[in-house]
Amino acid sequence: MRSHHVSRVIAATPDAVYEFASDVDNLPRWAAGLARADVLRDGDALLVESPMGRVVVRFVERNAFGILDHDVTLPSGTVVTNPVRVLAHPDGAEVVFTVRQIELDDAEFDRDIETVAADLDRLADLLRSTA
Repeated sequence: MRSHHVSRVIAATPDAVYEFASDVDNLPRWAAGLARADVLRDGDALLVESPMGRVVVRFVERNAFGILDHDVTLPSGTVVTNPVRVLAHPDGAEVVFTVRQIELDDAEFDRDIETVAADLDRLADLLRSTA
């Protein structure tokens, strides 16, 4: 299994980035690779219509460390853990997302990396427009 880290520097404070990105109601606004429509809540699980079909997402509890790790249960039943960090950066914040090659061929893995990069670009644009 390969991993690839995708990061974006965002011109906003780490707290502002974390607050926006951790609000699951904002997922369809910036995380098109994961959520294409409103998120449905089922206890601590989120039911999400994604490009892969319906998936179940579970985020770590809100925390003071900028950790946005989440498990995605794919339609196949495979669980993919996605490590995500919001870090302080001299120009604001940096979001680092680790993409893992699970159930993906090389071309699909490359597309997944591109999708995550586009999602982080969208997040940066949204936060820039609200700053």
